[in-house]
Amino acid sequence: MTALATDRFEAVTLDELVADAALLTRVDRKYVVPAPSAAALLAWLDAGTRVLEIDGARDFAYESVYFDTPDLLSFRMAAQPRRRRFKLRTRSYLDTGSAYLEIKTRGARGTTVKERTEYDPGAAGLLTDDARDDVADAFDAIGVDGARAGELGATLTTRYRRMTLLAPDGVGRATIDTHLRWDEPGGGGFGLADVVIVETKSAAAASGVDRLLWRAGHRPATVSKYATGLAALHAELPRNRWNRVLRGPFTARTPLPARTALPARTEEPPCAA
Repeated sequence: MTALATDRFEAVTLDELVADAALLTRVDRKYVVPAPSAAALLAWLDAGTRVLEIDGARDFAYESVYFDTPDLLSFRMAAQPRRRRFKLRTRSYLDTGSAYLEIKTRGARGTTVKERTEYDPGAAGLLTDDARDDVADAFDAIGVDGARAGELGATLTTRYRRMTLLAPDGVGRATIDTHLRWDEPGGGGFGLADVVIVETKSAAAASGVDRLLWRAGHRPATVSKYATGLAALHAELPRNRWNRVLRGPFTARTPLPARTALPARTEEPPCAA
């Protein structure tokens, strides 16, 4: 994995990051790029950029478990795409031992609602009865039969390390995800050893990170860790929305056995500093 250096950037705390960037009217853009391109991006960024640092660490391990029905209702709603859709996952922050349940829904009028509640880290791979009740209410709100919440089960797990950057003016931020891997409940999966996902969040105008990526020939991509990952694992599933990345960066995927631990953080982190 190409090393991504952030030593020249000052640190920003989580509280400062939230205070500076949380109130933006955001435009999100995602890019799937080779790791050397991400390393070049960091080298060209304004020296006033700051990087999230917590307890001396600048990259953090994430694990997300996605839940879907046996007929993959969530996936198929995204693949269509339909105006009504949902995404359901638990997200665990492995370095701190905390976890959250996240329910994202979009109704017929296009309004997106995201609910996030604390969750038992020990139960992150399953849905509790209370969680199913919450999901049933969310389903009812978008016109999906709430009883279908009883059908939900873990479908895919994604794991990666993430670093977060804050622009010098405090009005834009970006995340860089490395050591990407996807695992199915039955074992096995795939990884992208030298590919990263960059996501920018800014006001309507493009951020400095966007402009640098554009200058290097990279353009925003339609990619979803859940849906694109599932389509990569199952060629029989609808995939038109993600053909560009499936036929491009995702061709570098490497089949993996049952999951192992993410790379441990070292004094010089191997992924995203």
